Amino acid sequence: MDRKGPLLAFGRSNLVVSERLMGDPSASLPLQSVRGHCSLEEAMLDGRWRTNIEKGLKPVGVKLLNIGFTADRLTLLGVVMSACAAVAIAAGFLPLGLLLLVLTGLPDALDGAVAKAAGTAGPRGAFFDSVADRVSDTMLLGGVAWYLADTHGGLMPLLPMAVLGASLIISYERAKAEALGFNAKGGVMERAERVILLGLGLLFPILLIPVLWVMLVLTIVTAVQRFTKVWRQASQERPAVAPVRSSSRRRAARATRAGSSQWRQTLQARRRR
Repeated sequence: MDRKGPLLAFGRSNLVVSERLMGDPSASLPLQSVRGHCSLEEAMLDGRWRTNIEKGLKPVGVKLLNIGFTADRLTLLGVVMSACAAVAIAAGFLPLGLLLLVLTGLPDALDGAVAKAAGTAGPRGAFFDSVADRVSDTMLLGGVAWYLADTHGGLMPLLPMAVLGASLIISYERAKAEALGFNAKGGVMERAERVILLGLGLLFPILLIPVLWVMLVLTIVTAVQRFTKVWRQASQERPAVAPVRSSSRRRAARATRAGSSQWRQTLQARRRR
């Protein structure tokens, strides 16, 4: 789970400022009205339940902090467990892979609670957590591809790799959009949904390939949704830049010519000496 608690308010206020600059009339409304633009995000698991889950995990985070756990250690533990799950899946031990996949979600959910309890939630932790999620996704889907290469062969291993590529696209869309001051959260297939569907495929191996196809299609749909969302935000009318007056241009040109003439006179005087 992202360690972005203190950054959430900043991100939303940044969105409001961006919309004001672009002339969005809803930007002058309270934050609750601006949330109407984020209905896509609220419709998904990550956006709808995150606040309640974080509140419920807050006491657990305090206890883990008292024991000696840190948010970075929990994030790293999640990556290690994802690697173990990937190895188990690749070796064909799908039930064990499913168990490890479920256990991987525990440190991923608790690292944010520990960070908030310790007062260390910030950009560094959010960055580490995001990179760790991408690494975990790569290893898990890589393990699925290895498994399909052994059991099915042909081009089937490319299917989980296609899901991975599409998921990286939606992650990049969000990162780039936020860097530009836009909001690209939401979509029908975020990371939480992908993990749940992957677990379903591991629980019922006969459904693994159909589940991967569903993941691929919905992840591509999410990429299109996020692209469209940012495109609309970026296409809003921006305030026009006041044109430079012609008189100002003439004064600047005269000053430039005067400076150039003075420089030539100084150079000629030095040569005569």
